[in-house]
Amino acid sequence: MSIVDHHAIDLSPRISEAGVADYIALLKPRVMSLVVFTALVGLVIAPGHFHPVLAITSILCIAVGGGAAGALNMWYEHDIDALMSRTANRPIPRGRILPGEALAFGLTLAFFSVMTLGILVNWLAGALLAFTIFFYVVVYTMWLKRWTAQNIVIGGAAGALPPVVAWAAATGSLSPEPILLFLIIFLWTPPHFWALALFRTDDYQRANIPMLPNVAGPDATRLQILLYTILLVAVAASPWPLGYFDAIYGVTSLVLGAGMLWYAVSVYRHRTGSAGLRATRGLFKFSILYLFGLFAVLLAEVVVSAAARAIWS
Repeated sequence: MSIVDHHAIDLSPRISEAGVADYIALLKPRVMSLVVFTALVGLVIAPGHFHPVLAITSILCIAVGGGAAGALNMWYEHDIDALMSRTANRPIPRGRILPGEALAFGLTLAFFSVMTLGILVNWLAGALLAFTIFFYVVVYTMWLKRWTAQNIVIGGAAGALPPVVAWAAATGSLSPEPILLFLIIFLWTPPHFWALALFRTDDYQRANIPMLPNVAGPDATRLQILLYTILLVAVAASPWPLGYFDAIYGVTSLVLGAGMLWYAVSVYRHRTGSAGLRATRGLFKFSILYLFGLFAVLLAEVVVSAAARAIWS
């Protein structure tokens, strides 16, 4: 009679349950869409002629690089993702993808996106993409996020770099225009994410993440949101008087900026109850429209100008 040890460790290799949708989720597609859009604007407004094949290659590499950073972020943060209601359904906490699989996936995408951009386009763009991935994964995810309440402020540099990478891909150099785009996204990030943090405080508390509302309190966070929004609106409007973007962009930035200020003031004034919750949710949602609107008008100007030249040439 054989004896079966039901407590024996199963050493057979685990078959991954992940589907295509799970690997797409690792790429953080909503974040990737913002990366692609802002990079596209940086590429389109860059001066000179850029071959369409190289342009498409550049956008794809930037998108894949952004997705790689998202996958590596999920690999490192799978422990805290499991504690937060907003992230508990991600593929790793759900057990559909192992952390090691996500790590290998992210590293592979990061390597090939950087090398492809460097070899086929130029190495300045490749180096900037590599720095963007490194900054997001190592500086923000591994260091800042669990250490300081200023994680979003400093870490926002990574999310602000895609238009700079795209401009470098198109021109092989840098100039004030992409730096201004960088500053707009950089200053937009704190009000956007602190608004989210105000109505997700319990999530961050459970995960022991030092977001500003949990460390300095909601009132101090509301003041910081207002101050950053004032600075954001001023910087976003500055390219018009400085002569980098034209009046259509300038007027749009002032109109959208007035909306951002209205919501930021509302968040500052309404601090409790349903009114406070509506204010923070309103700012979070409007901030997405604000950034999209600013970049969309720049894209539209280039498209309309190119169409007009084609018609009248």
